[in-house]
Amino acid sequence: MQRSSICPASIDGVKTRQTRDNHGKALRMTSSSLLPAARGPALHAGPARCVLDARAQLGEGALWSPRRQALWWVDILSHRLFSWRPSDGEALCWQFDEEVSAVAERRDGTGLMLALRRGMAHFDPEAPGTQPVYLHQPAGEPAGNRFNDGRCDRHGRFWAGSMDFDAREPTGHLYCYDEAGRCDRLLLGLRVTNGPAWSLDGRRMYVNDTVGRHVLACEVDPVSGPRVPLRPWLSFGAGDGHPDGMTVDAQGRLWIAHWGGGCVSAHDPDTGEELDRIAVPASQVTHCAFGGEDLRTLYITTARVGLDEVALHAEPLAGGLFAVSMNVAGLPAHAFGAPA
Repeated sequence: MQRSSICPASIDGVKTRQTRDNHGKALRMTSSSLLPAARGPALHAGPARCVLDARAQLGEGALWSPRRQALWWVDILSHRLFSWRPSDGEALCWQFDEEVSAVAERRDGTGLMLALRRGMAHFDPEAPGTQPVYLHQPAGEPAGNRFNDGRCDRHGRFWAGSMDFDAREPTGHLYCYDEAGRCDRLLLGLRVTNGPAWSLDGRRMYVNDTVGRHVLACEVDPVSGPRVPLRPWLSFGAGDGHPDGMTVDAQGRLWIAHWGGGCVSAHDPDTGEELDRIAVPASQVTHCAFGGEDLRTLYITTARVGLDEVALHAEPLAGGLFAVSMNVAGLPAHAFGAPA
């Protein structure tokens, strides 16, 4: 494992596109070509700024660390874990031997939980020359699958979804791993899974069916867990891109990154109505997370994979890490391990 430094950059940029929702009980359809832009006061206070011109092939997995006062994130296809500290611009990179797609800190302070190609792993970023160590590799995952997005819930369990590497076969499921080593599978049958995220009270779980352009949701029992099946809660039109990573703010609003849509959108947790949108100067927006000392900065990851020379000329900051000053605060990320 190699650790290196990378140089930050800063630029303001603007790109537009997104949706406003019509709310239905089970399914909310959107179309940016037919519906007006979101109204009301903006929840963001400024444009998306590129704070790190990382040129990631597939940036993902943004997570704010209160201990380090830095942002963790990954480049899945380049097998890299990043840390970026806004106070002094320190940018660090750890090179792995395989795909890394999601990050969570451990409650006991002993490093990180990671989603790797085949499952869940432990990694100590302070131990020089080490590679992540697998803790669990779920049985039955097809050889053509890899793990994708993930995060911890309020109970300290690490959730991570799998997907077909080429996003063609509906072989992706959602897994829940706890510190006792138990791993449960939630059958989904999706080509690409993203999320999950939870409502403020923890009684609703959201998962993105990225290829299908749906945000799925189900109720969560505090004892028995998710009440499947997940059903479409919010859906986007073809012109809106695909819902990718997401997060929830301190008021319960759902913030969704749009792959192919060049933006992050905010939605009412009860109605699904679009409340705000943030234009990003990169079309392939992958993930978002609140961070900063007061959790009033939204960090956004992007990707450059699949973009040809013409597209890269039009969006040279694709694959960069972006930051947006916000008028709303986020929530601290949950750590792995049962709360005390």
